[in-house]
Amino acid sequence: MKKATIKVPAARKAPKISVSELNVKKAAARLLTVKLVSTEISYVQRTLGNTATQDEIDAHVIAVRKMPWAEIALAD
Repeated sequence: MKKATIKVPAARKAPKISVSELNVKKAAARLLTVKLVSTEISYVQRTLGNTATQDEIDAHVIAVRKMPWAEIALAD
């Protein structure tokens, strides 16, 4: 009698997208009731780098709203 082989699908990596101003604004519009200001967008871009997964962008957009302003703004 033959044993049935079970194929397990390979885990798919989440695709990385660019961390552009537009992508951050779209994530904020989808997740928040208010828009992010330019300083908050810049912070998300600085912390994530050039590319990130959508989940990473979403997490940072939500987190930046809860952070104190002194941590977000760059000192001149």
